[in-house]
Amino acid sequence: MARLPRLTLPGYPHHVIQRGNNRQAIFASTADYQVLLDLLRDNAQKFGVAIHAYVLMSNHFHLLATPQTADGLPMMMQAVGRSYVRFFNNAQGRTGTLWEGRYRSTLIQTERYLLACMAYIDLNPVRAGLVADAADYLWSSHGHYIGRRADKLITPHPLFWELGNTPFAREAVYAELVHAGITVAQQTALTRSALSGWALGEPDFVADLQKRTARRVSPAQAGRPMSVAPSGTKK
Repeated sequence: MARLPRLTLPGYPHHVIQRGNNRQAIFASTADYQVLLDLLRDNAQKFGVAIHAYVLMSNHFHLLATPQTADGLPMMMQAVGRSYVRFFNNAQGRTGTLWEGRYRSTLIQTERYLLACMAYIDLNPVRAGLVADAADYLWSSHGHYIGRRADKLITPHPLFWELGNTPFAREAVYAELVHAGITVAQQTALTRSALSGWALGEPDFVADLQKRTARRVSPAQAGRPMSVAPSGTKK
């Protein structure tokens, strides 16, 4: 069966995962982490992609991002991926691929999953046993959202601004949200949706999304062909 194209639509938040080939490390030094962040910042600006959250792990990274155009996210990821591999190979005296194929991504429903996805991303180092507290991990956007540093890569989503009327209030609410964690069901749904490419959200959201693209956004029911509506214009 042919592989489906990625589900990418402007104006929606996308959860993105890029893994190292065969689970190999994609960073060899502290400087490497900063190079990838710089590449993400420059190309996000170039291709009109708002990055709301990120975490860089030893052999993969996650992004939560909203593209302004249909090709903004894939163009950003292509530019970042190629530039970083060239830098890494030159620095390490190696050749060949670094990534495990193409990046994985999907759309998520803002109201139900955006803040949960941010917490999911922030908690990756905790789940991996690297730190006891998300605030102790340097290579994520968590420090920005709890007021420990200003990160030029980050563009907060409007939903984050609704957490409080002042920076201190928003930081406190978000810190508590991450500290409380997410459910196993949320964690599983966020991982599976990104790896499978199926949209993540309530049935009405998924149904509305399907009207905007000819690409299937959810698995077809067994035994029933899926009727795909013509793509429309987002309101």
